[in-house]
Amino acid sequence: MEELFPLVNEQGELIGKASRKLCHSGSFLLHPVVHLHVFNAAGQLFLQKRSISKDIQPGMWDTSVGGHVDFEETIGVSDWVLPALQREAREELGIIGFLPVFVMRYAFRSLFEYELVHTYYTVYHGPIVVDPVEISEGRFWDQSEILANIGKGIFTPNFEGEVLKVLETYSSK
Repeated sequence: MEELFPLVNEQGELIGKASRKLCHSGSFLLHPVVHLHVFNAAGQLFLQKRSISKDIQPGMWDTSVGGHVDFEETIGVSDWVLPALQREAREELGIIGFLPVFVMRYAFRSLFEYELVHTYYTVYHGPIVVDPVEISEGRFWDQSEILANIGKGIFTPNFEGEVLKVLETYSSK
């Protein structure tokens, strides 16, 4: 069955739907995604290394949790971002029962797609179990290690574009 994404305007209002293939084909149809940055008690940030089988940015280090909102999640529901965030966190890292803190929403355009990114962070103390289909490896990084590696081609452009704001928001808590 073909995966469908909701289409939104820049205010995040639902305006239609399209297939994953079409959204990732250079059509630049704006579709929503969720990002969750997972910190531990020591202030380290968990990053995932994207599986080499991913169609976008394979093998790069990325946000702790990141994924698309499914069209079905938007039907008859006014607030569909948080359920999508909870689903992605459970599926990718096996985490549940976390308190997400909103950081920002922004539009991101890559060479292939156009996303409305909803970014959150959380502090999580439980076990993390990565999905081996989506993620080739994952680990906690010191903030200084992240900052030292920005611009070196190991992180996704999305991650590099938002991590400074995430670290700033986390540090101001």
